Amino acid sequence: MEFSGGSGSSLSRRNDIVSPRKRRVGLIYDGRMRKHYEPDYEDDHPECPDRIEVIWKRLNSSGLAKRCVILNAKAAENNHLARVHTKKHIDLIKNISSHNESRRKRIAKQFNSIYFNEGSTEAAYLAAGSVIEVADKVAKGELDSAFAIVRPPGHHAEEDSPMGFCLYNNVAVATSYLLNERKELGINRILIVDWDVHHGNGTQKMFYKDRQVLFFSVHRYDNGSFYPATDDADYVMTGEGPGAGYNINVPWGNGRCGDADYLAVWDHILIPVAKEFNPDMIIISAGFDAAIGDPLGGCRVSPYGYSIMLAKLMEFAGGKIVMALEGGYNLNSIAYSVQACVDVLLQEKPVIGSLEAYPFASTWLVIEEVRQALSMYWPVLSAKLPENVTGRTSQIEISSLDSDSEHENLSLPILEEVQNIEDVIQPFKNLKVNEDRQDQEATAASPSWRSELSKIYIWYATFGSNLRMSRFRCYIEGGQTEGMRKPCMGSMDKNMPTEIMWKTFPHRLFFARALTATWGPGGVAFLHPERNVQEKTYMCLYKITLEQFNDVLLQENVPSYDMSRPLFDMTALQNIQIEKCISVELVQRGWYHNVVYLGKENNIPILTMTCTLSDVESFISGKFPINPPCKEYASTLVKGLVEGKQLSEEEALAYIREASTKPLAGDGL
Repeated sequence: MEFSGGSGSSLSRRNDIVSPRKRRVGLIYDGRMRKHYEPDYEDDHPECPDRIEVIWKRLNSSGLAKRCVILNAKAAENNHLARVHTKKHIDLIKNISSHNESRRKRIAKQFNSIYFNEGSTEAAYLAAGSVIEVADKVAKGELDSAFAIVRPPGHHAEEDSPMGFCLYNNVAVATSYLLNERKELGINRILIVDWDVHHGNGTQKMFYKDRQVLFFSVHRYDNGSFYPATDDADYVMTGEGPGAGYNINVPWGNGRCGDADYLAVWDHILIPVAKEFNPDMIIISAGFDAAIGDPLGGCRVSPYGYSIMLAKLMEFAGGKIVMALEGGYNLNSIAYSVQACVDVLLQEKPVIGSLEAYPFASTWLVIEEVRQALSMYWPVLSAKLPENVTGRTSQIEISSLDSDSEHENLSLPILEEVQNIEDVIQPFKNLKVNEDRQDQEATAASPSWRSELSKIYIWYATFGSNLRMSRFRCYIEGGQTEGMRKPCMGSMDKNMPTEIMWKTFPHRLFFARALTATWGPGGVAFLHPERNVQEKTYMCLYKITLEQFNDVLLQENVPSYDMSRPLFDMTALQNIQIEKCISVELVQRGWYHNVVYLGKENNIPILTMTCTLSDVESFISGKFPINPPCKEYASTLVKGLVEGKQLSEEEALAYIREASTKPLAGDGL
């Protein structure tokens, strides 16, 4: 077998091993699941009945269905559902179709992105029961693998509420069924791979403290703004208690991620951890809304890309893989992507192809962040990726879906016109992304910027944990101090600040977000970027070089970046004195990428870093969480204020308490 992952000049896989026997692959499809639809829109709603019908037609017209074992759908039993859902939730779905339409609509409005009709109850029970059915048969060895073509999808559904088109959490129900009610089958470790473009929030919560389930989700996050738009989707959410380390999130910061990006994640995160975990079975939350042309996803995974992702997973658990349909809303994309996957499950012919492309630079940043967050649990991820791997990147990177892009001309064939899967994946095998221009620019860039910026001084104004000198020292020298859960890498120039002074500024201090890799659960400090004369925030100012400020800015936002260029240069320093704030594009995945100008002291600019005004609006609306700090973080602030002789301990505690509890207002004055 040969495979070159997303870090090389091409992506290819050839399986020359002939299977000793024909693999038994199960398929479940039942037209009764088409009866669930949005009553006001029906076929115009993205989660429409045609989604499963086009898949079924494609598998039949291609001849794949007749090579599989066709199974009958079965309704889930309430006791199986109760393994992951509350009685109240089960009663809601069980009875919803018996209500009249107006009442169903009123109930649906209580939930996030949910609709009900007279067919919803039956479809929900069939979807969950069908995934249980195929999982049971694969676990028993009656099938080698299976694909459940079901709807409604499931991975957003939480313990006590439907959400995001999902009524019951089909994959979670089947997983819990195998682990708790079929122990005699010997399935003790299950790997759940969720490649839907949206985070599997419901599944994550159900197994967050469970070491028997390794949950892996790769999804768009967009700094917490992409659905379901919660911090639960961030990479710092790694599990809790016995499940610590068994929850892996790979959060894309933007759209356009394609085959090369996903396969780089497979090679450098998922596959190494899967080898250590050694699952007895794999269940895939198979959403195809990361596919090319999907109206909701904005990513660019091809059918060929999905086939390679699946082929890599076939090396585990003896190929015991259950796939359950989740999202995917482009009918052509979803049909051909499922066809490519079923072809791999059958393993009747090799998967051969090549995709000459490289991951985006931002993809490598995400991979490094995830590896660092998980390295304490999975030592195989602790090594830094070599530069000859991470240095090969695509120059085409667009942060939002641009419908006018020339790359939109890549289209999937019309359903009825293509009979061979090779006709589908061929246009994507030969896609080339020319990185020559980026390589030339990187070569031309010189680290001489460090020498230039080392001669320029600024005041770095701190308001959070860096109020304490021993904490800020970690950003300069590296290492960690009491209360911190991970060390800082430090700055290139390890000289301490030449001066330290304290000032107060008319800005609002508040605490937000749910968890950080450095401090654990709890909020961290933010400064409202707009002035408000009614507010007062204590700030410790460190006189450091602009070179050091760049290194601190990096550490506050992302774990690593190619610093061949500065993040914040002399031009930015001049512009910010006019514009007052600059969002640093290269570290926009972080929470502190907004550099704010606070004036001058002794003719030296005073800079701080915080969130943007749009982030403040998200905190006020509840889109991002407001949270008090954890004990260790708050203690660091208090000690900083006391050691800096600004407040007594009692006064410092009251200051932190007020900032933690006072409602956040939207406008500065």
